Amino acid sequence: MSSYDFLAGCYDQLTSDVGYSAWANYLEKHFSKSALPIRTVLDLACGTGSLTRELALRGYEMIGVDRSPEMLAQAAEKNRGVSPMQPMFLCQSMEKLDLYGTIDACVCCLDSVNYVTDPKKLARAFGRVHLFLMPGGLFLFDVNTPEKLEGLDGQVFLDETEETYCVWRSEFSKRSRICSYYMDIFRLDRTSGQWNRGEELHRERAYSLEELTAMLAEAGFCDISLFGDKKMRPPRPGEQRVFFSARKDG
Repeated sequence: MSSYDFLAGCYDQLTSDVGYSAWANYLEKHFSKSALPIRTVLDLACGTGSLTRELALRGYEMIGVDRSPEMLAQAAEKNRGVSPMQPMFLCQSMEKLDLYGTIDACVCCLDSVNYVTDPKKLARAFGRVHLFLMPGGLFLFDVNTPEKLEGLDGQVFLDETEETYCVWRSEFSKRSRICSYYMDIFRLDRTSGQWNRGEELHRERAYSLEELTAMLAEAGFCDISLFGDKKMRPPRPGEQRVFFSARKDG
């Protein structure tokens, strides 16, 4: 089982309730507080490019980066002809980020940071983001908290649309701090009318807020702040999603 090879073709159907406009609204609240005008934005781990498109339509010059060619193919098609400037997409892993120039902000949303399960790779990824940010640039990301991932242990979920059926179960290991998602996906082929079955395994690591704060500081970031789930206030006890904001000195 490999991540996103099969899921890419039905990812948007299964995440139709995400509300990318609300995510973009929240990111723009942070952008508006930046001393550096935000024009060029990197969408790190952009997936099928829904958030990339939302921000591009609002006038930002977007770069989307993801390690999955299948997800990027969906993103490129979705963003074809987007104005005023069509986004650029690059197939790269976070820790090997290599851009052609600098950016004013980097966003990494929908718990994509948790998917980097090797702390050393995540530390390198933070360093690469810092390298390509303009002085004063912003780095914004969210994570699933350890409490949320631990609470998923043993849970079974079902997502269903007219053309997609997905059953997934979660297992959390306290030793490795990894939450594994075992997914069975059935996708309707419109041409043949037959259902195709795929299996995928996804993993998220439970990083403590202290760990992530230390990684950001080690990478050179300053003004590190934590926020509640799409809130402009500090996270509260038991909050299941936390946002980080950090700035490159300058």
